[in-house]
Amino acid sequence: MDEFWVFGYGSLMWNPGFSYEERMQGRMIGYRRSLCVRSWHHRGTQDRPGLVLGLDRGGSCRGVAFKVALRDRAETIEYLRERELVTHVYLERQLAVRLDDGRKVQALTYVVDRAHRQYGGAVTVEEAARIVNQAVGVSGPNPVYVANTVSHLREMGIHDHWLEQVVTEIERLEGVD
Repeated sequence: MDEFWVFGYGSLMWNPGFSYEERMQGRMIGYRRSLCVRSWHHRGTQDRPGLVLGLDRGGSCRGVAFKVALRDRAETIEYLRERELVTHVYLERQLAVRLDDGRKVQALTYVVDRAHRQYGGAVTVEEAARIVNQAVGVSGPNPVYVANTVSHLREMGIHDHWLEQVVTEIERLEGVD
């Protein structure tokens, strides 16, 4: 292996937590960003689970690929496993990413395990907003997580229309104009 890349589709895009040599936006085909993980810790509880992002099958996903120095590979993987595999709802995979400059690379990423009990499946905009709106976990309110995600995506020039609709619906539920 002459290069090591990591693909982020959620908070990893703006808060990677590891050193990297290069950062570039790109697209992963065959997976989409989705509020499909029922959060029982960070953004909800087992009694009132929230929803957090997962990379689920189908469609495509714009995100950020990070090229990590080979000397930092083991340390980066260890860090990512501690961060992403807390409840093992994600599966570690090496998948193809087409970078915005045209290069195609293999990148380490974390996809949702559809067989895991925290997998929430496909939900409507209204259902997602209702679930998110009532959930709070140790990392704070679920609506803040979703709004923050959309805000960062917009700053990066990435438009996730479905997530943006969820934020609009949350604001409607909260009575925010």
